[in-house]
Amino acid sequence: MNERYERQLKKGILEILVLQLLSQERMYGYQMIMCMKEKSHGMFEMKEGTLYPILYRLEDDELVESQWTPPQNKELSRKYYCLTDKGKEQLKVLKQLWKNFSMVVNEILEENEYE
Repeated sequence: MNERYERQLKKGILEILVLQLLSQERMYGYQMIMCMKEKSHGMFEMKEGTLYPILYRLEDDELVESQWTPPQNKELSRKYYCLTDKGKEQLKVLKQLWKNFSMVVNEILEENEYE
């Protein structure tokens, strides 16, 4: 039962976390998956089937843009994603929204906790 609640909570924050990762550097999909796993200490182990629809939505909203790199030596071509100016502005708004949201949720959760 906890898994269901955890899945719902994660679903609501993934787009913000992807934008945050891309605000630090341009990345390709697998790199984002591994970075998210590492930074979250394993809490966010995304699969490609979760990440790519998020990236496509963000791209449709013009918050991120992608670019293929040409293959070099034995490396394959990779599709890198980066934040647009619109994405940077939206990330600021979403981070503030998250701070407000989590503050209110924490206040409610801590209210009369031990009564």
